[in-house]
Amino acid sequence: MTHMEFITDSDIYETVILDRIPKSKTFLWIATADLKDLYVKKGRKMVPFLEILATLVNNGVSIRLLHAKEPGEVFQKDFDRYPVLLDGMERVCCPRVHFKSVIIDNKFAYSGSANLTGAGMGAKSKKRRNFESGFITTDTSLVEKIMNQFDQIWIGAHCPDCDRKKFCTDHTLLIDG
Repeated sequence: MTHMEFITDSDIYETVILDRIPKSKTFLWIATADLKDLYVKKGRKMVPFLEILATLVNNGVSIRLLHAKEPGEVFQKDFDRYPVLLDGMERVCCPRVHFKSVIIDNKFAYSGSANLTGAGMGAKSKKRRNFESGFITTDTSLVEKIMNQFDQIWIGAHCPDCDRKKFCTDHTLLIDG
């Protein structure tokens, strides 16, 4: 049975970040425009979200991260604490990416307005988080459409005709090749 649900604010954090992402078995794809430090609840403490991703990589989960600009300073420092992510998580930076999605194992997807930040994903307090919304689904036809959008950008399908090439470093070989 497929499922689709509208979610907002801290429900995004609870459902997508805390519940679904840690259960990834084969792959996890994340698209976001903005990429900053995001700390999540793990047991009784708060840890960098990157720790969750490092655990997934160690468990054999393939991770792709598609983002529009280089991450914030704190994210970069936290990234250095998890060397397994250097080779275990693929990243592509495309300045035109503005959509936000999470795709897990070809079976679950989130699509909405929330960037991969504490304020965006609803991990911050009520007084500091952004007002965000989106939907989650297990409808395979919708999951496939979200995956296709992600994959087209990932493989550089739009690069040959892009007017933002000078800002892009990751698809240089596709553009010039």
